[in-house]
Amino acid sequence: MTTTSLTSSRGAGRAGDKVFSGATLAAGCLILAVLFGVALFLVVQAFPALTASPDLIKGGEGFFAYIWPIVIGTLIAATIALVIATPIAIGVAMFISHFAPRQLASGLGYVVDLLAAIPSVVYGAWGAAFLAKEISPAYNWLASNMGWLPIFQGPASATGKTILTAGIVLAVMILPIITSLTREIFLQTPKLHEEASLALGATRWEMIKMAVLPFARPGIISAVMLGLGRALGETMAVALVLSSGALTASLIQTGNQTIAAEIALNFPEASGLQVSTLIAAGLVLFVITLGVNMIARWIIGRHKEFSGAN
Repeated sequence: MTTTSLTSSRGAGRAGDKVFSGATLAAGCLILAVLFGVALFLVVQAFPALTASPDLIKGGEGFFAYIWPIVIGTLIAATIALVIATPIAIGVAMFISHFAPRQLASGLGYVVDLLAAIPSVVYGAWGAAFLAKEISPAYNWLASNMGWLPIFQGPASATGKTILTAGIVLAVMILPIITSLTREIFLQTPKLHEEASLALGATRWEMIKMAVLPFARPGIISAVMLGLGRALGETMAVALVLSSGALTASLIQTGNQTIAAEIALNFPEASGLQVSTLIAAGLVLFVITLGVNMIARWIIGRHKEFSGAN
């Protein structure tokens, strides 16, 4: 190859690098612009509700008295979903990546990915029509035998449409998300780390505990946070399972509501100040989600020093 051809190929490569660098920079700036635009829209549209007279807001006690119960309901439902889904998802991902035979693992992986593609309204219909009815006797048992705990205090809902049912539905919905991401992270563990642990006499579980889990910790946190974001913002499934009600500490009584479901149920018929109130509720959910992701990035940053290159 002549000097001229080498120079021309290098020039073309540099031009391609500049185009790619510019495209990625533009994409990053676009994301920031969209995020800023959404935040600005929410703040501007929510301002009338934030400054309105308290007696004009739903409930007659002001915006913060209105939003507080549904914020708590949102956090309760998301927490229930994470508590149920996270250990199951990690266990399933570990089984698929390190224990199951290859053919079984590929089939299970396909099924898990298929679960993530099911529309949320289908999960909501399943929760409202089947799960709530079937789990209602269990709620009665909890109220009778464990009612001394505030979270299981009766009377239990006769329909089974409670915040605990909503949390279980959300757990089923976020389970494939956390499982799929965690499985891929487990598969990225350096084989040298695993083989070195086994060569030193570690059992399979000891190898996983010393090599796989430390390597995958930041990724697991990211997967859980993505699942939490889905649980916080889920609308239709929760709206179908829950009916409007006052805030209650019991998970098996009728009551509690989430921000997303509150907006979905009331926005079609809202007008005037009520629209601003619902948009202000969306602003609160936006801030909560943003805060959760910032905390997750901080946690991940504390453990990023452990990588396959160490």
